[in-house]
Amino acid sequence: MRTFGHSDSIIPPYLKQGDKVAITCPAKKLPIPMTDAISLLQSWGLEVVLGETVTASYHQFAGDDDLRAGDMQRFINDDSIKAIIAARGGYGTIRMIDKVDFGRLASHPKWVVGFSDITLLHSHIISNYNLACIHGQMPLNIPDASAHSLETLRLALFGEGLAYQIPPNSINRAGNCSGILIGGNLSLLVATNGSVSDVDYNGKILFIEDVGEYLYSADRMLRCLKRADKLKNLVGLIVGGFTDMKDNDIPFGQTIPEIVLDVVSDYNYPVCFDFPAGHVSNNCSLILGQTAKLSVKLDGASLFIK
Repeated sequence: MRTFGHSDSIIPPYLKQGDKVAITCPAKKLPIPMTDAISLLQSWGLEVVLGETVTASYHQFAGDDDLRAGDMQRFINDDSIKAIIAARGGYGTIRMIDKVDFGRLASHPKWVVGFSDITLLHSHIISNYNLACIHGQMPLNIPDASAHSLETLRLALFGEGLAYQIPPNSINRAGNCSGILIGGNLSLLVATNGSVSDVDYNGKILFIEDVGEYLYSADRMLRCLKRADKLKNLVGLIVGGFTDMKDNDIPFGQTIPEIVLDVVSDYNYPVCFDFPAGHVSNNCSLILGQTAKLSVKLDGASLFIK
């Protein structure tokens, strides 16, 4: 597996009006048409191409593994497509990812957009092809997405810069740092551990989020990363939405912030809680694989992504 330093990241060409973008489903099947997403992307001056997976169905998946891999391959190989947008997450990317040859992205980089299950694609592409990706709203979520989150997706795609001011939080851990931003869904980050899709965490700012997990499971996953020495040499940690978390009949006894601070208590880097990203309506975009500057102070936090 290749690993890269701060100066190595490749930023795909930012979009411009008239560019083609593709919508594909590498995981779960879609329950509704992509009408809202198509309208939004067209309003940005983009031409939208739909993959076969958008209407495909195989059990819970958007077509069988070969179809989903073939759809992704088609858009990777098509140089007229400037961004590949995952229509939704769910589960299934891990079943098809090894059937895809991502090699053309090395010579013809393009944006890969999504979150949740798409964390696997992001990690794989960053680790093996040194290519920045966008963690942001997906077409299925657009009807329920905040206008602000959708605007941040446009800003990210068109290269207009991302700057966030986060309200103060008494549990934040203060500090300043700069580094390549990595991360995404905690469950998927743990699922990549030790695989060809695993990312080098050293010197990085890590973002994490998750949904529908038990508190004890979140604790276990973070401790798995710690035991794998993933958390030791971070320069900063950003905690996004941990949505619809569950507890057992016998309470676990710690909240998500308490779990996080306990796990990283041996380290001194800044920690920012309640960042607006993840399985939330205001799922603000992040450019993974790109340099970011994080500042956490008593009067609030800021994140700037170049």
